[in-house]
Amino acid sequence: MKLEIRDLHVSYGGIRALKGIDLTVEEGQIVTLIGANGAGKSTTLRAISGLQKPQSGSILYGGEELVGLPAKEIVRRGIIHVPEGRRVFPDMTVAENLKIGAFLRKDKDGIASDMDYVYSLFPRLKERSWQPAGTLSGGEQQRVSIARALAKNPKILLCDEPTGALDYKTGKQVLALLQDTCRDTGRTVVVVTHNSA
Repeated sequence: MKLEIRDLHVSYGGIRALKGIDLTVEEGQIVTLIGANGAGKSTTLRAISGLQKPQSGSILYGGEELVGLPAKEIVRRGIIHVPEGRRVFPDMTVAENLKIGAFLRKDKDGIASDMDYVYSLFPRLKERSWQPAGTLSGGEQQRVSIARALAKNPKILLCDEPTGALDYKTGKQVLALLQDTCRDTGRTVVVVTHNSA
């Protein structure tokens, strides 16, 4: 299903963060929003995922209006937001972090299959599934955040600076994994970055 943003305006207090943006993302595409810090990239993702209420405009997914829906309802529709930074539950194991991602799912057989898929993308995480996530390296924690989102089996994956604070090689690996999941599953991926390299 297509994601469409029309004339979206978002403000924080008196500061206008988005001034009438339009964006169309077709199903199965990987789209990158590139721009300087403060350009409104993260705000765009927060508005799509229901974490930031727009002042005006429309966000349609498969023709259904998302503006005004609670964030949990947007998650139920398959739109998952991976926020900037290494957002893991540090005292929980890698496996427990991934299971949290699948918490709302009812299809237990599908969860097992998707966990196998996630571990095939991130074999290092399978090796460390017993380890507290907070003890992993920065790159591994970033992988846990993405893997946890994939465990939900999203239709759209919104990734905010997924390579932030990672070295060049690790960042390239993370971007390649996002491209792989888009290609292998037909999943739509929207990536925010300030780095055009």
